[in-house]
Amino acid sequence: MVFRTHAMLGAACLAALLRPLPASALPKHLTPVPAPTLARMGELGLAASAPILMRAFKKESEIEVWKRAAGGRYVLLKTFPICRWSGQLGPKTKTGDRQTPEGFYPVAARLMNPNSRYFLSFDVGYPNAYDRAHGGTGSAVMVHGTCSSAGCFAMTDRQVGEIYALARDAFAGGQAAFQFQSYPFRMTAQNLARHRTDPNLAFWRQLKEGSDRFEATGQEPAVTVTGGRYAFAPYADPEIEAQAAARLGEESARTAALVGQGIEAVRTTYSDGGQHATFAALLRKGAVLGEVSRPEALAFAGLEVVQIPARRRPVLVAETPRPVPLPVIETEPSLFARTPLAEGPTRLTLAGSAMPAKPLFAAASPMRFVPVQTAQLVTSGFEGR
Repeated sequence: MVFRTHAMLGAACLAALLRPLPASALPKHLTPVPAPTLARMGELGLAASAPILMRAFKKESEIEVWKRAAGGRYVLLKTFPICRWSGQLGPKTKTGDRQTPEGFYPVAARLMNPNSRYFLSFDVGYPNAYDRAHGGTGSAVMVHGTCSSAGCFAMTDRQVGEIYALARDAFAGGQAAFQFQSYPFRMTAQNLARHRTDPNLAFWRQLKEGSDRFEATGQEPAVTVTGGRYAFAPYADPEIEAQAAARLGEESARTAALVGQGIEAVRTTYSDGGQHATFAALLRKGAVLGEVSRPEALAFAGLEVVQIPARRRPVLVAETPRPVPLPVIETEPSLFARTPLAEGPTRLTLAGSAMPAKPLFAAASPMRFVPVQTAQLVTSGFEGR
């Protein structure tokens, strides 16, 4: 099991993100990894030249950098907040759609750009084999500096400088290409169940398999494209493959259970992408982030539209008791009428009897509880597929 840590960005960290880069005699693409990050590597037992892997999450607006430990498992080194991304949740399909891509992309050293007009950058490798199989067009989708995006992952200059340095050192250590995994959101069972009516669901299920394999094992998933779908080769070690298979089964059951329990279904919408909450808070306070693309669109970022309301469990309420008839006493036989029970202390007796008459009570139904039924949704796997 991979343990994920998410450190909160404090005021000092945010200030560091916005500080101008210090003057250096070295070219910007040769600037070393910051000392605090190197110290963190030492704490985790990671070599500076060890291979890396990156994961991006659009909804959460984060990029994670992982490094491979001596034992072969990848360990989370650092999480970077994204300053700006554009488009909607879902894959990129064509030139000019402003979509940041989703999928699995190999990034080789040739895709690193030390002369970027956005400080430093690297191309994520869109379109890959999956994108081409679906007619995807477009190019030059980057992770870069400057908080402005038209389909890219935009960071601050300081952030992209550190990310660039981590990749550069991994290439220097012999890594041919690092895997860049891009997701609409963290691929939890809950997120998939809540977005079960989204037209991208079938595609996101494929991404979830790769995410689950990585999180279960700490091993980079071996990604291929077969029949226009992402496919994942089994891990060579049977024990590691068993861990992956167990995780896949558990997550599938967990997702189905959430749907069966009636979790709400939503669509998460954007005017044009979003940014990490820390940057949004800074903008509201009047902080200067430099060039920010379409800031007016950020007011409409990440709005959830309920497609299927949550189904609640039946609520037990007391049933209104039925009225009980007043007791009636038979009096002296008459051809015409029966005399009802008189009010007050008066007591009537039957003719020829010294004993008080026994009242004849109608049997009353006991109080009981009944469920108030709400609308029932019949579910089988995912609703609205």
